[in-house]
Amino acid sequence: MYRGINDFKKGYQPTTNIINDEEGDLFTDSHSILARRRKHFNHLLNVYEVSDVRQTETHTAGPLVTEPSAFEFDIAIKT
Repeated sequence: MYRGINDFKKGYQPTTNIINDEEGDLFTDSHSILARRRKHFNHLLNVYEVSDVRQTETHTAGPLVTEPSAFEFDIAIKT
């Protein structure tokens, strides 16, 4: 309701949707804009290039805290 009232008070304010392609050309029609966004996010989110697995390093997380001893278990249970 507040958005409608604010839009009515401000009057008509035209908006323009413009987007650039890879070469820098401008698109204004909705079909081209949607196609460009689809292509951009498809390229961004779907990575098909895989690096050589043999050259990657594997890091394992060792325990930062040592295992408690039986004596420490007994003290913890008693407290």
